[in-house]
Amino acid sequence: MTSPGLILREIAHRKLNYLLSVVAIVTAAALFVAFFTTGEASKRETIRLVRDIGFNLRIVPKETDMDQFWITGMSEHTMPEECVTRMASHENLLYNHLVARLERPVAWRGRTVILTGTAEEVAPLGRRKPPMIFSVEPGTVRVGFQLARGLGISVGDRIDILDTTFTVAGCRPEEGSDEDVRIYADLHDAQRLLGMEGRINEIKALECLCLGSEEDRLAALRQQLEEVLPEAKVIKIQAIAKARQNLRLMVERVVGVAMPFVLVVCAAWVGVLAMLNVRQRRQEIGILRALGYGSGKIASLFLGKAVVAGLIGAAAGFALGTWLALEFGPGVFKLTAQKIQPMYDLLGWLLVAAPAFAALASFIPAMVAVTQDPAVALREE
Repeated sequence: MTSPGLILREIAHRKLNYLLSVVAIVTAAALFVAFFTTGEASKRETIRLVRDIGFNLRIVPKETDMDQFWITGMSEHTMPEECVTRMASHENLLYNHLVARLERPVAWRGRTVILTGTAEEVAPLGRRKPPMIFSVEPGTVRVGFQLARGLGISVGDRIDILDTTFTVAGCRPEEGSDEDVRIYADLHDAQRLLGMEGRINEIKALECLCLGSEEDRLAALRQQLEEVLPEAKVIKIQAIAKARQNLRLMVERVVGVAMPFVLVVCAAWVGVLAMLNVRQRRQEIGILRALGYGSGKIASLFLGKAVVAGLIGAAAGFALGTWLALEFGPGVFKLTAQKIQPMYDLLGWLLVAAPAFAALASFIPAMVAVTQDPAVALREE
């Protein structure tokens, strides 16, 4: 009988053992597909989450008195508005999500508020990303939580600021910081109100996590800013920067540890079942050896059965893993749920990798089978 015939007869004769082997490969393939399919969503979700932590770079005029800066929360000096355009036009910039701002404390309705002019986000060349913050249309303002609640301001109200009337386009949620006493306006509107046309006193930005250590990134940020914008200096908010980095590393490590663990467990599962199969077939192997079947022929029976299990497991595992990703992925990755799609390229890869994985897991049992002494096996019979 040919080897394929013997393999099929063996599969039919020991259905439970073979079924358990297939289940192990299906499990490994399904989890791999599910991890991989949702992996891209996980990366995008993590990027969105760490991005939403907030800006971690503040670029201010170089002559800013830092003692006064930390007391007031803003620079008393200004720089040209075109600084942000100059930064954005620079290639390979380590900064992203650039937002030009002009902020000053002003007296309004018997209290001091922070008038903040903000421009639309600017992305460096080739790095267009969804905006991190809201934009403010000309002629409108957004009022901080504390001001809106204390003064009874609602969306749609008309309010006067420094003799100019604005429409309230929104009231900000409670932040628990000085954001609650800010009034946000379009940058050019704020410049006109303050008599500071064409000037800004800060650029907020997000660093690119593309370098090694924290010290290396900060040194690179400062060196690049010195080249692109020598009249400014960068301040890095370390707490936010570390939170972003630690969150991204945590997600990467979880996936990096989980998948190898699954593969090792499933490989051991297949190997143990193959070894049990060898022990159960000691007498059959002895008879085959006595009939003249060589070591290569006998090894091909065990490895061939593993390859068939790998092919079946790859197809079934791809279907199961894709279903798991599509069914449960959107519930986990809510921000990027719409981007979770079947990855059909994985099927071709699995049809090669899964049989190889199964054959490798069965290699040691196959070698045990071919090295058995037929005389000893038959004597046991």
